[in-house]
Amino acid sequence: MRLIGIDPGLRNTGWGIIEMQGSRLRHVANGTVRSDDKAALSNRLLQLQNGLLEVFDTWLPQEAAVEETFVNSNATTTLALGMARGIALLVPAQKGLDVVQYLPNKVKKAVVGAGHAQKEQVQMMVQRLLPGVEFASADAADALAVAICHAHLRASMATWESSPSTADKASAPLATGQTKKSQKDQPLTAAQRYKRALMVRS
Repeated sequence: MRLIGIDPGLRNTGWGIIEMQGSRLRHVANGTVRSDDKAALSNRLLQLQNGLLEVFDTWLPQEAAVEETFVNSNATTTLALGMARGIALLVPAQKGLDVVQYLPNKVKKAVVGAGHAQKEQVQMMVQRLLPGVEFASADAADALAVAICHAHLRASMATWESSPSTADKASAPLATGQTKKSQKDQPLTAAQRYKRALMVRS
């Protein structure tokens, strides 16, 4: 399974691709799509889109994950980042891929084990998980961390779904005197809770 992680930014959008074979991860490629900060905003967004489309056409990832970042101190910066994130979500959708978004703390937790880890710690762990990797940029390193996060959580979900303890018991026969609860009242399985937590907000 080939996964791509994307770290969106209007000036620099990092991308990183890994392959997942069972529990083993292998680095495939990483890089940065850059826009011309002297160009009009519309042209900069087009540059990001074209750059990411080229990455997808070259490396053919099968699943995509995007870092869900927030900036609150500056409204202009927040708006620009939101536009870049829109491109990062649009391109894989154009290729028919499902897209999962992860908050930065979730990425750090999955890769390092601590949600408030420093960037240097994240990069060090990415290098340990992907031996021999060379980062094209700090943004590309962040994107690889997003891809690793998705790989780890994807594997966890697959384990939960295959576990008898988390199987959906809604179709099991009812005991004598037991009434069937509505679907709304049924407790969610671990896999269902995971899927709900990862749903992209519309």
